[in-house]
Amino acid sequence: MFTELKTHIPVECPKGTGYAFAIIDYGQEHHLLFVIVIDDTGEIWTVPNPDVRVRPNDSMRAKRKTEG
Repeated sequence: MFTELKTHIPVECPKGTGYAFAIIDYGQEHHLLFVIVIDDTGEIWTVPNPDVRVRPNDSMRAKRKTEG
């Protein structure tokens, strides 16, 4: 199933930072795939769920926990 997100989500992934604008779901035996447009290059990549993180947002109190 292909689902377009009504609100784009600012994310970090191995290709850099960008915005997720859709999700592909192939079923319960597969990871969700986020469709992300990369900020720096404009490339569009599908990235599996374990490799996607929401970007920190201080105004929404969404801060990343530091290790240690």
